[in-house]
Amino acid sequence: MNRAEEVLKGLDMLYPDAHCELDYRNIYELTVAVILSAQTTDASVNRVTPALFAAYPDIAALAQADTAEIEGYIRSLGLYRNKARSIHAMAVKCAADFDDTVPENRKDLMSLPGVGRKCANVILAEGFGVPAMPVDTHVERVSKRLGLAKRDDTVQEVEEKLRRKFPRERWIKAHHQLIFFGRYLCRARGPLCGQCPFTELCRYENKAG
Repeated sequence: MNRAEEVLKGLDMLYPDAHCELDYRNIYELTVAVILSAQTTDASVNRVTPALFAAYPDIAALAQADTAEIEGYIRSLGLYRNKARSIHAMAVKCAADFDDTVPENRKDLMSLPGVGRKCANVILAEGFGVPAMPVDTHVERVSKRLGLAKRDDTVQEVEEKLRRKFPRERWIKAHHQLIFFGRYLCRARGPLCGQCPFTELCRYENKAG
């Protein structure tokens, strides 16, 4: 069993039901939530989106909104002014160029304001079921600690290595499992090393008991 196979086996034991923790009901809501989730927690996003989506239930409504009004719904989030501008501009572009829908391919998704490669991958995987390997801070950190990537690899390089090492049909599930592992066990600060099944694989230098 190689390193990647050992990681997948361990993740299946730790987090068999790992899933996206953003609350959404459709692709539009997912896209907005993903943009809002940058540099903040999913829980924080979930606290503001019910009122936001009640006020702006679809792309057309959000495209016609005033950014100052949008700010009022998301003020508790970090960078809320920039995020208000981003989700508004995203909706305007979707309304103008994609017939009030969120596009289904990476190139078009990445043309949307506020949507970089990681966000596009999340939308593809979670919203459309297209195999993708989004790399956020959790995935990047644990991939390097587990020896799936090198310490100085870029986010793009980490993504490419995970795509090569994991079977395509496992990308979506493994992405969620890696996030759970990084969020709840292999934390950036104070990782729970004593509870980790990957001690033989781990390259983290400051292991805690």
